[in-house]
Amino acid sequence: MFASISSWWSGSPAPAPAAAPACPYDPTDPKQNPLNPQGLKPCCACPETKSARDDCFLKTDAAVADEKCRELVQRHVACMRSLGFKL
Repeated sequence: MFASISSWWSGSPAPAPAAAPACPYDPTDPKQNPLNPQGLKPCCACPETKSARDDCFLKTDAAVADEKCRELVQRHVACMRSLGFKL
């Protein structure tokens, strides 16, 4: 009876977890991301498109903001991607 229970714990060891990459991708590191030579963080990147997008959402009725601000959001996403950020 106890032989089957003890075999659960004494069985083969659990597989080792996959090794993490030695250096994960950091879009703010100019050595890893030549598209962002200044090392800008996402909060500081693309201030022009970010402020235009934010102003649109703040000044537009919530019911229609998604559609009305769509182009500004797409411009901001394109700018962030041009700096190597993954969105």
